Amino acid sequence: MEQLMEKRPLGSTGIDVSVLGLGTVKFGRNQQVKYPSGFQIPDDKQVSDILSLTTELGINLIDTAPAYGTSEERLGKLLPDKNDWVIVTKVGEAFEGGKSTFDFSAQTTRNSVHRSLQRLQRDHVDVVLVHSDGNDMNIIQNEGVLPELQKLKEQGLIRAYGMSTKTVEGGLWVVEHCDLVMATCNLNDDHDLPVIARAHELQKGVLVKKGLQSGHADKTAGGAGVEKAIEYIFSHAGVSSVIVGTISAEHLRQNAAVTNQVLQRQKMRQ
Repeated sequence: MEQLMEKRPLGSTGIDVSVLGLGTVKFGRNQQVKYPSGFQIPDDKQVSDILSLTTELGINLIDTAPAYGTSEERLGKLLPDKNDWVIVTKVGEAFEGGKSTFDFSAQTTRNSVHRSLQRLQRDHVDVVLVHSDGNDMNIIQNEGVLPELQKLKEQGLIRAYGMSTKTVEGGLWVVEHCDLVMATCNLNDDHDLPVIARAHELQKGVLVKKGLQSGHADKTAGGAGVEKAIEYIFSHAGVSSVIVGTISAEHLRQNAAVTNQVLQRQKMRQ
């Protein structure tokens, strides 16, 4: 019997998330992605098997997005016990015909959330993040997306919202004004550490993206290894969870085991 994954509060949202979350870009998209090698999109049985293993390991956090091709629809169809999961989806980016487009208007935001609810077959989404195009402050200051997400939260369609940011300035603004931030944190990129530190001070949620550098942290891809990557991420107070995408049962088991070992070691040292 594998050790179940530790849960942590997602800031002050009232939502508890497993310290390792499952990213699902590979469930629905294999074009224009930054992994070390190509892959085939898995069939329904493979996706169902991964989701069953995810539950078995105690992982309750699933990350998806409209920009991940058919990921949302497949989760809606294949997720067992839909309301037992914490689902994170996004707004702002769409991926169609092999390319991304961005729209951060209020109306498109509302339409996107309603479409995600239909695809996921749920009456609410736990977390919605703005999928930034890199111009964080322009989105924050000049677009209607964040006020619209606040309205959707007040209407009970989403429980919490924030942004997957690209800049420190944007990240700091988001932790001051939203429920959570999705920030980059890995051995080769520490630019978001001030954002993570500020989120910790304010008790805001932090989801880490690119923690394993889209697979490049693996020793087989020339990186320092998954253990060192996970150790580095959780050495920073305030991290709620790291999102790692995979369609390999072996990788998922290994990532879960390494995460459990790293956190146990850190507790023993405290």
